[in-house]
This record gives sequence, structure tokens and C-alpha cells, in this order.
Amino acid sequence: MTALTVNNVAPGWEPVRDEFLAHLASGMDRGASVAVRHKGELVVDLVGGHRDKEGTVPYDADTLNIVFSTTKGITALAVAMCVERGLIDYNEKMSTYWPEFAAKGKGNLTVAQVLAHRGGIFTVEGPITLAEALDWDTITSRIADTTPFFEPNSTHGYHALTYGWLGGELVRRVTGKSIGEFVTSEIVAPLGVELWIGLPEEHEHRVAHLMAHPIPTFPPEIAKFMNDHGGPGSEAATALSLNGAFGPGAFNKREVHAAQIPGANGITNAKSLATIYAAVIGEVNGVRLLGDDTLRLATTSETPEGEADRILGHKTVFGKGYMLHSDRNKYAGPGSFGHDGAGGSVAFAQPSRQLAMAYVMNTMLTVYEEDPRRMGYINAAVKCADSVG
Repeated sequence: MTALTVNNVAPGWEPVRDEFLAHLASGMDRGASVAVRHKGELVVDLVGGHRDKEGTVPYDADTLNIVFSTTKGITALAVAMCVERGLIDYNEKMSTYWPEFAAKGKGNLTVAQVLAHRGGIFTVEGPITLAEALDWDTITSRIADTTPFFEPNSTHGYHALTYGWLGGELVRRVTGKSIGEFVTSEIVAPLGVELWIGLPEEHEHRVAHLMAHPIPTFPPEIAKFMNDHGGPGSEAATALSLNGAFGPGAFNKREVHAAQIPGANGITNAKSLATIYAAVIGEVNGVRLLGDDTLRLATTSETPEGEADRILGHKTVFGKGYMLHSDRNKYAGPGSFGHDGAGGSVAFAQPSRQLAMAYVMNTMLTVYEEDPRRMGYINAAVKCADSVG
């Protein structure tokens, strides 16, 4: 059995560790971390496996991991903190804060609509290189000059990469700080956690190498659905790669880690993510990141009931950037909010249980339903929370 490099579990929370050990032993997880805070206290902090593809370097407390779209929840929090400070109004037009955004039929889109993936700007118009996508001024200018790919606010369609630059530019316009600077100074520093959107060179050696399990064989009807919604030439493929700029292996590259891609390249660990979410719903070491009223606004759905996501195909539910509990994204049940990322990572909170948790891994899994590792950890944590009271 693969040894744990961090094994801190409060009494009554052992089932989460059992789940973690089982996934390491089976190879479903090669290197990962899982953390849970309950009533503000860190009750689970688990790290184990290996962080390299050869299986020679331990995945330990020093390891950092890219978390893909789990980063979106942090960007949503940064915007919400600006709302709380009176710098942004969710119901105001994006162009109030970013005048150039009004071009090509986007002038009436509100902040809330854009954060809920209702803007139709899931990629940019025309070819774009990786180098151009990694340059902040270039990519935000391209987004502002893009005609929506569907009628604004007519439906929602996952802005897989563009979401982060949309939210990040909004934060920059009202604070004068880049999204990476804002997250570092206003979220990370007060809590003493580790998370970067734009990783400094001195931490690059700590980043786990991303790997992937072989893509499984799906039943024909599911395979067709997945190909229709994510195969070559689909809108999803365009959104997820930004017209091909982000090709295979891109997220293992140093230049991608160094850039600010606030929809996809947060680099962190599970303990830091769980701590951030715990500080959104309550106090952690005297720090509370959002008040109840702003949290309620941020987590109120902007998605009509039963509306399918044009990009993903599934019925997803979004608040102002946060993914909310739905049949597709169950998390811990009603009231949960957060975000998950490609390949399996997740971070979320559920205020009613005073529960915040995160899962970060270096081995990506392609699934049709929810990631079984992620749901295994969540289900175990929910049972423990209900048991310990």
C-alpha cells in the first residue's frame, strides 16, 4: 500500500482516509491531497503517492498541483470580495467597468450574466497562438473585440478558459491589481495558505507532473454524446483549447504555469483550498473573506431550471461564477457551491454542514458521470460530518 506523506485525521473522520488509501492502492490516484475543514477546524489533511510519472518522487506536503477549473471558484471569490467592498455590482453592465467590452453586441451584458457563462464568449474570434493567449493585454483585448457566439443571455455555455480573463480583467479594472496580485494579497496572505495564479519561478520545482489514465471505452450512446459535445470541431473543443492554442501537454509547461489564466491555472494544494472555502462560510483563525449577504448573492443561481449547458451538454447550474449543487454536480448536496476542474479536482463548501473540502490530484480521469474518486471522498466526508455532529 502506498504510504501517506501527510496523515492528519481527527477522530471520527477515518473513513475519508480509508477512501484515500484505497484509491492510492488501486492506482486510481497516483499522487493526491484531500483536506476537510468542519466548523472551521482542519479535520482531514491527507497527502500521498508520487508526483512524477516515473513514481520516484513522493507527493508530499511541499507538492503543488495545477487544478484547472477549480481555479474558477477562486476568481469568483475575488469578484465577490470586490462586490462586498462596493467596487462591483453584479447587476451592473460589464462595460461600466470595462468600456471596451461593449464592442460587437456585448454592451448590455451584466457582470452576473458573464460570470454565469451567459455571454456567448466561450472563445475568441480568429486564430490565436499560445504565446498570445498567455499575454494578458493581448487576450483581454481579443475577448473585448469578439462577437458573441450565441445570443447574449439566451442560454448558458461554459466559458472554459475565457471566464477567467473576463473575471480577472473585471478585478483589475476596479482594483488596479492583476487577479494574481489580488488573490495573493487579499486571500492567500491573510490566511497563510499557498495558491498562485501565475506561479513564481522559485516554486516551479514543487509542481506535480500531470498524467492521465487511459480513456475508457464508453457505451455507444454515451460515446456519441461525448463526441458530439467535445469531439474535434465541436464548440466544447474550441472553448476548452481556445481555438487550439492550448494543445496537449500545455498545462505541464513552465510558461503556462507562470502566466495568469484565472479560469484554469491555479496552482495550490487541497489544504489551502479547503481553508479558503472555510473562510468564505465562516471564520478561520480570525479571518472571514465574505459576509453572509454577499455570499448569498454570489451563490444565487443565474441558470433557469433545467437549462442544458450549450458547451457541456449537461444541465449545469451557475451562480456568479460558482458551480452550484445540481444533478450533474452534487457536491455535498443542496446549498453546496464551489467548482471542479478537468480530470477530477474540486473545492467547495456547504454552509449548512459547516463543511469545506478539496481534492487535488496529478492523474486525470476522463468520465461521463462524476469522478468516482471525488465523489468517494465527498460522500465519506458528508457521512463523517453527520456522524460527529
